[in-house]
Parts: sequence; C-alpha cells; structure tokens
Amino acid sequence: MLPPLPEWAPHEALWIGFPSHRELWAEDLSPAQAEVAAFARAIYAEGKGEPVWLVAADETAANVACELAPFSRVIVEPFGDIWLRDTGAIVTGSGKARHAQGFGFNGWGGKYDLPGDDSIGQRLAVEAELSYAKADWILEGGAIDGDGSGTFITTEQCLLNPNRNPSLARGDIEQRLARDLGATRVVWLGEGLADDHTDGHVDNLARFVAPGCVAIPTASRDDPNRAIYIDAARRLSDAGLDVVTLPSPGHVERDGEIMPASYMNFVIGNAAVVVPLYGAPLDAAAVDVVQGLFPDRKAVGLRADHLLTGGGSFHCISQQVPK
Repeated sequence: MLPPLPEWAPHEALWIGFPSHRELWAEDLSPAQAEVAAFARAIYAEGKGEPVWLVAADETAANVACELAPFSRVIVEPFGDIWLRDTGAIVTGSGKARHAQGFGFNGWGGKYDLPGDDSIGQRLAVEAELSYAKADWILEGGAIDGDGSGTFITTEQCLLNPNRNPSLARGDIEQRLARDLGATRVVWLGEGLADDHTDGHVDNLARFVAPGCVAIPTASRDDPNRAIYIDAARRLSDAGLDVVTLPSPGHVERDGEIMPASYMNFVIGNAAVVVPLYGAPLDAAAVDVVQGLFPDRKAVGLRADHLLTGGGSFHCISQQVPK
C-alpha cells in the first residue's frame, strides 16, 4: 500500500460539502453557504485551479449551490453535515491506480450521529468511478496529515480516545495506518485545540507544508492554546521534523464560547492556498506567511466566521481527488 499523495500534489478535483440543513445551521445557513461558494471560487481560480465538486444534501441546497457557484459541478447526495474531510474517503495512488479508502465513522465519538454521514464517502467514491474499500476501524481524515513519504502526524487526544477504537492500543493503530494508508512512521502529538469537538484533530494544529516540514501556530501569552502549541513544537522537533510557524488567531469567541479557530485549516489547491480568516489582528500576517510557504500558488485569505459556528473551516469541509 502506497501512502496518499501529499495535499500539494496535483488534484483532479476537490470535493466540498455545501451547507444544506437549516435545522443544523439556523441563521448561519445562508452566510455559511456564501463562505463556501467564495472558497470554491478561490480554489477554481477562474479555471486555473482544479474543478470543484460541491456536494449538496438535497435539491433545494443544490439550486443555491448552482446559483452561487455556477462554475462548479454540483452533486446531490444525502448527508448529515458538510465535514467531508472526515466522512469522505481518502483517495490513495494516482492515475489508474487510484483507490478510495473508507473508514468507519461514529459521529466524532458519538457526539453528532447524523443520517448519511457513515456512507457518503462510499457513495461519492462510486460516483467518481473509484474503487472503494472500507477499513474495520474508526478514523476521520482530519485526524491525520501526511507528507506523501509515509510519515503521518496525529494527536493522542483523538486517535487514542476510547470513544473511537476502545480496543486498539497505540501500536494497533500504527499497524492499521500502515496497512490501510501505507504509513511507515507515525509522529504522535498530544492535545489538539481547546473546545474542538473533534477531540483534537491535527488539521487544526499542525500541517505538512513540504516533505519533512510541518507548520504549527505560535501564540501570545494569552492564547488559550499556547501550551498546546509549545508541546507540539517540542514533539515535532524531537521527531527530527523541520518546524515552521504561523500566527494564531488567538482568543476567538462566539456567544461567550471559545471557538477552535485556526489558520492551520488552510486548503492547498492546484493554483491557490485558501486560508480561513476570523477578523483577528493577525489575519493578514497569516496569509503572508502561507504565501511564503507556497510561492508557486496564490495565498488567498477568506472569512470563515459562519463555518466556524459548525466547528470547522475550509479543510474540514473538503477532500481532494489526486490526478
């Protein structure tokens, strides 16, 4: 089993979940749909990027998607919510050797068990004419990140959480990552962001930006995740990985609740790297740093305030299909 190509490898397309359910999003539905359409437009990059496959749960949402993003292909498949990074299959290989690897899904440890989320990955894989297989354990795509060499990073908080695979120890999980995704090395970080209902997904904390090089946030003393970032930097350095830093948006609240806001939830497209912004003082600085990390692409910062009310951002709602 070869590991998945890194996110910066060429894409055939990008699946993006489109907000569809008023009962979940309430007054944030229309603004979140607009944020997703803007994200899709940046990835498409006037035809210079990759095709965008927007996934809507019903015809009503599909009509809105077609109106807001007429350049995209709209796929109608029922789902519970838009977090395709976690519910979609991980596509490995390239060309004719591509394969969609699915995993069990239990609503992030039983917190959000919504109809259709446990099968949307297979349905999208079949629609894309990709071979598909489902592994015999729970894994969400946002819980891991790899550089294409077989090295993966993850967090103990998520993959060792008893609400996912209570019978699997650390070594068992490493063996399954090797078997199902070609992992040759797993670097374990500790906790993820505070108040992240995914139990600490790594794609909000640390991301590969080149082979053997990981970007993480750096924070001021009043940042709620300062200790987490320091611990992650130490573990990555101890593992012999190069570490580069991005700013942190810091303390972001909504209705008195700390939100898991992170610039790390960026998406690396063929022509653009799209960075979520939150109206924080270091928004522009984060985009500048990302631009320096990806000089062959355009770094685009877009507001993701309403998506964040659902608990995630651009990387969480998307999954790439490699060429």
